[in-house]
Amino acid sequence: MTEAAPATTASREADAELTALGTPLRPFRFAAAGEGNKQEGGARKFVQTAQTAEEYGFDTFVVPDHLGDQIGPIAALGALTQATERIRLGTSVLANGFRHPVVLAKDLATIDVLSKGRLEVGIGAGWKQDEFVAAGLPYESPGVRLAKLDETLTILDVLLRGQECTFEGKYYQVNGIKGTPRPRQGPRPPICTGGGGPKMLSLAAKHADIVSVVPVTTKNGKGLLSGITLEKTIEKVNLIKEVAGPRFADIELNWAITAIVITDDREKTAEMALSAIERGLHPDLEVDVKLSVEEILASPYVAIGTFEEIAEQIRQVRQLTSMSYVGVFPTQMDAFAPIIPLLRGE
Repeated sequence: MTEAAPATTASREADAELTALGTPLRPFRFAAAGEGNKQEGGARKFVQTAQTAEEYGFDTFVVPDHLGDQIGPIAALGALTQATERIRLGTSVLANGFRHPVVLAKDLATIDVLSKGRLEVGIGAGWKQDEFVAAGLPYESPGVRLAKLDETLTILDVLLRGQECTFEGKYYQVNGIKGTPRPRQGPRPPICTGGGGPKMLSLAAKHADIVSVVPVTTKNGKGLLSGITLEKTIEKVNLIKEVAGPRFADIELNWAITAIVITDDREKTAEMALSAIERGLHPDLEVDVKLSVEEILASPYVAIGTFEEIAEQIRQVRQLTSMSYVGVFPTQMDAFAPIIPLLRGE
């Protein structure tokens, strides 16, 4: 686990402050996502990216899970346990339908031991239908996938504590197997799951230590423009708080910034971004609303401005939503790195 920076007077005062939702401010943490593909040097570049993230001061490096042109996350994490020293290692996120939870628990526990207690387990229901179909794996209805994930999270919670698991579910049955090896972290490695819809967020609020708050997507995997607003994000966090009840104070909230633009003119750049969106130049977005410049600049998922302005924007997001665990994509790691020391220790 990365060593925490010494607390300054300002950071100690910040720790005592409450967010707009009435919960204490959590210290910032920062995650960088990695990717490896079939291109020459993909796996080697993946390891180098993780090492660079560690040098930049990111707290966590996370690996995606896809059956297409990317490296396998379990093997990749095994390699990173030896190629890195301090940075925490995670998955963002494992597709539950690809692996049986008992087998997965064995691999995850091994990674936690090899990394000396640096694992974070990110897992979701699985959403890329084409990958399931291509692999000959069943791609069930959203309700079934959520129910399976619910059972998996229950099983992982036991096995990753090194305890014996007996579980009789609708989809999984476990008959007294013990979780081995015993992970280094206690009581177990943290589990992260999340999403954009109420059912997925409710499931995350029930099980997860880290809940990832994600914009809503369409059935085709496109992000809804309306889902990136601060208002919609606060609605999701309020839902998590309601479902989690007293344990909400123990949940760390995560989000990923999808666009970072370093500029001296925030407003003009935001206007240009809105124009590009309206002209359909961002095919991954479905434009279902018309947003203002102010709404774009307040969005947790868009970071526009100088390093100092972006740092202040992230402080505001934490203040208003209680989200404190910031993720960035591989292509944005270099751009975001100078912002980390501006927020470290707060």
